[in-house]
Amino acid sequence: MLDLYTAATPNGHKVSIALEELALPYELKVLDLSKHEQKTPAFLAINPNGRIPAIVDREADDFAVFESGAILIYLAEKTGRLMPTDAKGRSRVLQWLMFQMGGIGPMMGQANVFFRYFPEKIPAAIDRYQGECKRLFRVLDGHLADHEYLAGDYSIADIANWAWVRTHRWSGVEMDDLPHLKRWRDAIRQRPAAQRGIERPPSRVDLTRDGDAGVQKFAEEARRMVETGQSLKGGSA
Repeated sequence: MLDLYTAATPNGHKVSIALEELALPYELKVLDLSKHEQKTPAFLAINPNGRIPAIVDREADDFAVFESGAILIYLAEKTGRLMPTDAKGRSRVLQWLMFQMGGIGPMMGQANVFFRYFPEKIPAAIDRYQGECKRLFRVLDGHLADHEYLAGDYSIADIANWAWVRTHRWSGVEMDDLPHLKRWRDAIRQRPAAQRGIERPPSRVDLTRDGDAGVQKFAEEARRMVETGQSLKGGSA
């Protein structure tokens, strides 16, 4: 049994999707980021960085793992699934996982801050981060033109990137002109485990569209977190 400390963010959903795909038993422990529950001494003992997600593997002497990419690798290696074991296959998966960790996640996170949350609209910053998001999306689209998934078979690399890409409208980045990326996004969206994973826990608003009734309230709460110096990516890693 695993304990998953999480919240309804793309990084949190990366791990819940993987757990659902792997059919591993886990207990969901949802932290309220607005109440700074990720900064309590009990959670900091699990993740000194004070961000979600994190897991505790009860079957491995309560071994704690933090950072969403590290968690995905741990789960894949623990089960022997969602990542090849040969050196080249493993490397391909890790390359696209690092692409998300170092590019897609940080750039979309900053686009969210300046486009949705920051109290002052700074056009240059918005253009900068949205433009970089679109560039990274084009990289994905170009690669997916000749590949069904990012690194051979469906893997943790697809899970990591999809959890972020699916929320592209929240970052103000459209992808109507990226047919291969849209095909990949829609294919993963049809996977039952992916559908279950993004409901563990469910978002209070639908970050895939602007019309959700709670969008304005959600954005205002996030804006207050930014103004009070909380994580610019919503407390997740």
